[in-house]
Amino acid sequence: MKNRFLYVLAVFLIIFLIVPFSVEAQENEAFKKELFIKNSDTLNYRILFPKDFSEEREYPVVLFLHGAGERGSDNEAQLTHGSKLFLEKQEEFPAIVIFPQAPKEDYWAKVEVNRDSVPLQFNFMNKETATKSLQLVIELMDKMASKDYVNKDQIYVGGLSMGGMGTFEIIYKKPEMFAAAFAICGGANPEIAKEYPEGFNIWLFHGKKDDVVLPKYSEAMARSINHYGGNAKLSLYPDDNHNSWDSAFAEPNLLPWLFSHKREE
Repeated sequence: MKNRFLYVLAVFLIIFLIVPFSVEAQENEAFKKELFIKNSDTLNYRILFPKDFSEEREYPVVLFLHGAGERGSDNEAQLTHGSKLFLEKQEEFPAIVIFPQAPKEDYWAKVEVNRDSVPLQFNFMNKETATKSLQLVIELMDKMASKDYVNKDQIYVGGLSMGGMGTFEIIYKKPEMFAAAFAICGGANPEIAKEYPEGFNIWLFHGKKDDVVLPKYSEAMARSINHYGGNAKLSLYPDDNHNSWDSAFAEPNLLPWLFSHKREE
């Protein structure tokens, strides 16, 4: 009897451990693995197409830039944060969603990071030539934007932490491409907002207790964007540390707000 009990217990433990991983794996597989190759450089990315995708229709496109912790070469870690949101809302907001992955040694934004102090210190150099990873993303997005099935007036970008920094920079470098954006716990040189399109809509999120990337960086970007004629709104979460993306992704109006905007000529 005791052996039978242990056997049943072992079976339940195996099911308990395996099932969540298999569900997550199935979710990840909805994002198809792809490579973007330019000359001798390769960018890993995952792409989600709407259900019943047809090249005869036009779809919005969302570019999502991950944080520093998801860098690598597995073409999978970049789905850790954010991918579930777009998958769950796929019926409501059918869109092409792209999750590129930066390698361990690179960064989305052009920034020097001083990791010898807490909080980290950032020297944003967004006006300089883009990093190799961001340049590859720009070229990938140029290619995507040329597709007949892409709605050129509904291309969006968002990201968290390092990806929030990359979001600010890619808007500066490609101001004509994006209809709206969101940036979570990021930062940038506030002066780049001069080059943002007039009335550009962007939603910034940050935790007030963030001791990795201080909230002052998002606050400065929001002020600057609005000062130069943009339309930035800022949500500060009083109890959040660096993982303010959890609160941001839980915002019921995030995707309705994002997809409501169209690029103005």
